[in-house]
Amino acid sequence: MSLPKTTPAWIIEASNGDKPGFENVKFVKEHPVPELGENDCLVQIQAVSLNYRDLVIPKGQYPLPLNLPCVACSDGAGRILAVGSKVTSFEEGDKVVTLFTQQHQHGEPTPDMFGSTLGGTAHGTLRQYAVFPASGLARAPSNLSPTEAGTLTCAPLTAWNALYGLVSKALKPGDTILTQGTGGVSLAAIQFAKAAGATVIATTSSEEKGKRLEKMGADIVINYKKDSSWGETAKRLSPGKTGVDHIVEVGGPGTMAQSLKAIKLGGVISVIGFLGGPPGEKEPSTLEALSAGCIIRGILIGSKEQLVAMNRAIDANNIHPVVDEKIFNLENALEGFEYQWQQKNFGKVVIQLEGPVLGEKEG
Repeated sequence: MSLPKTTPAWIIEASNGDKPGFENVKFVKEHPVPELGENDCLVQIQAVSLNYRDLVIPKGQYPLPLNLPCVACSDGAGRILAVGSKVTSFEEGDKVVTLFTQQHQHGEPTPDMFGSTLGGTAHGTLRQYAVFPASGLARAPSNLSPTEAGTLTCAPLTAWNALYGLVSKALKPGDTILTQGTGGVSLAAIQFAKAAGATVIATTSSEEKGKRLEKMGADIVINYKKDSSWGETAKRLSPGKTGVDHIVEVGGPGTMAQSLKAIKLGGVISVIGFLGGPPGEKEPSTLEALSAGCIIRGILIGSKEQLVAMNRAIDANNIHPVVDEKIFNLENALEGFEYQWQQKNFGKVVIQLEGPVLGEKEG
């Protein structure tokens, strides 16, 4: 079987706001596929999911370093078509998912690792074929389809890191967590928390989304548009009225101010996003953070060690990531970008990559 030398791919050419929409993302039919090294795996990518980061990079709104032009996106699931001569952890046919920061194997990340972030400083997943080091892949949970597994790289791993990454404060049965909205990280956090026997307080902007959160297992749902003091409400509704143990903080100044009101003494606020607060909202003061008596921890996705542990838990508890009902394909991928940008989704937006496996006939 001859290995592919080129692949169709979506390339982020620039990061600026001068062009409307996603015109900085271009489709190419023949992007080079690197030669397979002795420690590498050739992967046929079957599904890719979108993150907020993927949308703001071409719009010039991403605050971290980039190395463009670059193949877009970081989340991917697929099957291994070939392995290098020194690869022992995988073999042909294995189902795998990508690691966001390819060099982050365990422990805390170091600055030099950030040159290996997929879809930003290293070529990403929005292509049919890709070569990754074996260390940059993890075995996919056996209970998931490629479409579901294609969502795991960033959002669920971020949620897992938020709840379990600080070992001394790891989520345990009986804890209470607070999630914000219906993005991928928040939904995954709800699933992990319920599997662990924790209580979930979820905030959302609509009654319709609130009902869907309740179906997912949220014990208490607060509509933050109707209750601007939702942080105080969450604390009052928490067991013992002492506050929540974990908060998955996805917003900005506005949500952080309320999170500080909801957290219990010694609790953990995991800051994972920069979606922004209401216009004109001031940053919480140092005194407010001091008074809360909590740990505020920034989350940078997670390591391969955490990804492997999370995938085992997903398999053991038969957890299925929440995928939006509208699925896109490689050719209309930018419609998926726009769909998520307009916040039409509930759960992860997935792009399925069509095409036969090498050596197989289509259909």
